[in-house]
Amino acid sequence: MPLGIGEPAPDFTLPGTDGTAAGRRSYSLSELHGQPVVLVFYPADRSPVCTVQLATYSADIGRFATLGAAVLAISPQSVDEHEAFAAAEGGFAFPLLSDEDKAVGRAYGILGPLGFYRRSVFVIDGDGVVRWAHRSPSGLTFRSVDELVDVLGSLPAT
Repeated sequence: MPLGIGEPAPDFTLPGTDGTAAGRRSYSLSELHGQPVVLVFYPADRSPVCTVQLATYSADIGRFATLGAAVLAISPQSVDEHEAFAAAEGGFAFPLLSDEDKAVGRAYGILGPLGFYRRSVFVIDGDGVVRWAHRSPSGLTFRSVDELVDVLGSLPAT
């Protein structure tokens, strides 16, 4: 059963990278407790739609930061693949996390019928509760920054 609005967001710890030596480490959702999180699940590094989505969110990171929100992006590729992808794209303004066994994808209910990641976004409030979720049926579109900023702006202060 997919994770629903109002439910606690499953915590996780995943290896990831923010493109710096110090940023190649384990990241946990719980370390961001107290601030909203935009959790982005994307199918694959270097795919056209994923690349545009992450570049768009990266270019507008200031809009997320103004609302105190952190952005984390998760896909099933390795940290090494994430680093190569980020380097080829000039870097991203948030960490790319590796869910190689897809355990976090399963916990959030974003795996498609063949076990592939479905492009999905969750907005989690500072208390760790899912306040908004979108799972793309086609994977060919992504949620706009405007839409995500509107959702973040509607969250009650924690």
